[in-house]
Amino acid sequence: MLRFADQVAGAWEDLMALAVPVDCVCCGAEDRALCVQCQRRLRFLTREPFRAESGAPALMDVDGSVLLPVVAAGVYREELAQSLLSFKRHGQQHLRQCLAGALAGAVRAAMPDDGGGVVLVPVPTGTAAYLSRGFSPVHLLLSGAVRHLPGAVVADVLAGGGREGWLSGRPHGSSGGGQKGLGRGARASRVRGSMRVRRPDVAGRRCIIVDDVLTTGATLSEAARALRAGEAKVAGAVVLAAARPPDAAFAGGAAVPL
Repeated sequence: MLRFADQVAGAWEDLMALAVPVDCVCCGAEDRALCVQCQRRLRFLTREPFRAESGAPALMDVDGSVLLPVVAAGVYREELAQSLLSFKRHGQQHLRQCLAGALAGAVRAAMPDDGGGVVLVPVPTGTAAYLSRGFSPVHLLLSGAVRHLPGAVVADVLAGGGREGWLSGRPHGSSGGGQKGLGRGARASRVRGSMRVRRPDVAGRRCIIVDDVLTTGATLSEAARALRAGEAKVAGAVVLAAARPPDAAFAGGAAVPL
């Protein structure tokens, strides 16, 4: 049914492209939200997932030790940044499919070889952001990514501000504006204590947190705190894009798995 729904959505997008002209969000080419050439470029930018926590101050201790390991599909730049930004604004189906594939690659790179019974936990979307967009980008991307990950288990257990949500993209999080433009201290202050585990599903289970963009790491740090308070075992996190490129010591190779 999920594949059929995607096929129907893709056919609808093709039909709408005939009725309402669509331009590539990256280069402006006609007829597709992301043209073939920019899709290739997006795959190139996300071909090698990397460890990204070294660029996030909230995830590194003062002595340089890692507080929470993170695997990113790519650096937030060029076609990846343009596609993700446009998806978060408009939620186009074609962009979702391309970005979900990239996210799946990062999750696959972060997973242990045997899967290890790991549970994927999406970060909740703030109420104000949900009301502005009408959907939760992280939840939609993760629901698309798991179609590329046979056997993947998703537990949508994080919430904030007393609100509940589902993988389909219902609102999560506390009220108030988003974090765009906020500095490290302001981000940390805004998210501190803002999340909770609303169901006991993950107690004693190994979890990987999933988000779209990594900046200071304050949101992932808060999600990890809430999960640990709910007696979950937090293995690390996966993001679609990291705002900063990795330090050489953390990039690529055997350092990728969590």
